Amino acid sequence: MIIVMKETASEDKIQSVLHKIHDLGYKTSVIRGVNRTVIAAVGDERGKFMLQQMETLSGVDRVVPVLDPYKLASRTSQVENSIVHVNGSCVGDGWLTVIAGPCSVESLDQMMESARVVKEHGGKILRGGAFKPRTSPYSFQGLEEEGLKYLAEAGKAYGLPVVTEVVNPRDAELVVKYADMLQVGARNTQNFALLKELGQANKPVLLKRGMSSTIEELLMSAEYILSEGNSQVILCERGIRTFEKATRSTLDLSAIPVLKEKTHLPVIVDPSHAMGNWKYVPSMAKAAVAAGADGIMVEMHPRPEEALCDGEQSLKPKSFQGLMEEIRQLSVLMEKRM
Repeated sequence: MIIVMKETASEDKIQSVLHKIHDLGYKTSVIRGVNRTVIAAVGDERGKFMLQQMETLSGVDRVVPVLDPYKLASRTSQVENSIVHVNGSCVGDGWLTVIAGPCSVESLDQMMESARVVKEHGGKILRGGAFKPRTSPYSFQGLEEEGLKYLAEAGKAYGLPVVTEVVNPRDAELVVKYADMLQVGARNTQNFALLKELGQANKPVLLKRGMSSTIEELLMSAEYILSEGNSQVILCERGIRTFEKATRSTLDLSAIPVLKEKTHLPVIVDPSHAMGNWKYVPSMAKAAVAAGADGIMVEMHPRPEEALCDGEQSLKPKSFQGLMEEIRQLSVLMEKRM
């Protein structure tokens, strides 16, 4: 249920409504707009008739049922687009944010060189994996805490916020120490224990769509994070598994306008993981921007031929520079700030 307060409602009346909602056993999320405050009440559907009676309370304008199963992620609960702040960088309404860096952290020198290229050509957030969930148990699994230190040091040296994946709930506290944004990978989109843990973290979360997840399932995963109190969530389309074998995954660009209609959360696209081949990445990155994405996340490695992970889909610095020049032109057409 969404409780819409009157424009004239005082803070005391808002707090009174919040207390009554909590007494009924519901969690609340308060959205303070320019003219009025909206309260989202999340909990057992069986008690919704008691929430409906709150229309009689002083200061309440109306109570609106939310039909979508994802209550807090829905545009019914918040009409305005959300902006997620990542240690000085903005992702969301009116911004076009580029996240770039290697698939995995391999050394301090590699991360320093990557950070320099990302910064030099206009990228806003540095990516790099310290924990790598791999299909084969014999593949490179990441440098773990040592990798986190390299990533954080490179980001600090070049003034870039950093994002890295959290694979296991027990690693969340460690990753929070080093990263500015926490990533949930495609294999963990429905790892609900992890989503709940990150929902209690005081850091933005980048949530990737699962390889076989529907759009509604992606939004329900976001709801797990939001319902734990973390409102700083970014959705990422990274391709889904279909019968097509020509690319690593099928990049579902139609998800961008659909998500934009259904949710207020920012939506970015990762064409690197979808395509699996660096040659196709620039075209799909530009297509994502044209489709209305709030940003892109691409893999860029100083020497892809030496990469320990996903070198074949990583852009070289020169290719990344060319992409950024074209993205900059597109951002003007799309009336976005970079």
